[in-house]
Amino acid sequence: MSAGIARVGVVGGGQMGAGIAEVCARAGLDTVVCEVDAIAARTARDRFSASLDRAVRRGKLERAAAQDVLARTVFTGSLEDLADRQLVVEAVIENPDAKTEVFAALDKIVEDPAAVLATNTSSLPIMRLGMATRHADRVVGLHFFNPVPVLPLVEVVTSLHTSAATTALVEDFATRTLGKTVIRSRDRAGFVVNALLIPYVLSAVRMAESGFATAIDIDAGMEFGCAHPMGPLKLADLIGLDTVASIAEALYDEFREPLYAPPPLLQRMVEARLLGRKTGRGFHRYDQD
Repeated sequence: MSAGIARVGVVGGGQMGAGIAEVCARAGLDTVVCEVDAIAARTARDRFSASLDRAVRRGKLERAAAQDVLARTVFTGSLEDLADRQLVVEAVIENPDAKTEVFAALDKIVEDPAAVLATNTSSLPIMRLGMATRHADRVVGLHFFNPVPVLPLVEVVTSLHTSAATTALVEDFATRTLGKTVIRSRDRAGFVVNALLIPYVLSAVRMAESGFATAIDIDAGMEFGCAHPMGPLKLADLIGLDTVASIAEALYDEFREPLYAPPPLLQRMVEARLLGRKTGRGFHRYDQD
């Protein structure tokens, strides 16, 4: 394991948080997932268990191994249970105030003076989160991609304060312990992937909004005409339209370029809670489990 990191915490047990916890636990790490309360923690455990069951059904994981992974993962409703962690990854809602509050709390709770606090933010400045702590040199962006157990990429994002030792530690952890591919980014909104991806997705939303083409035809055009595995509107539904809008707003706030501005249709869909796969309806409809 990477530089002795054996105890990992994840704050947030949603789709991303549960996925991050899964890859950590499957790598043999002692993993604790923290949610807002005990009820949410049980929901996170169910989400985590369902993902392991899917891996077993698809032949990606043995049943006994899945049981071991579940057994070594603790789900809690108290941040205090992260006190002994060597690495904590924040994966709460993409909201600067919520994330800043988590980092300020973790700074007081986590006891190891060498512990790293990482954020899975897809767009927000790492510096802002680091400055909510007393140790901005140990704060770093560790941005995974959905679904975390499947997609191999992690973006490592450093602020002006992130130390070289912290950067080396998380890169080694992501590559050697988790088996991920790492790319590096400076601390700018959207980092590498979303700075390229979000304008493409927003362009597809504008095309649908204008009536130029249907969502089905837009996605089919990119899937069958450009060999993309998933069309841009299906991808937006997978990411979550609320998350797409949040990333777009962060990009627009920083750069003020029109291509980053969230289109009115996207904003109306978020207001209507038509968020994509997780709500059963976005640009397409989905069967709910």
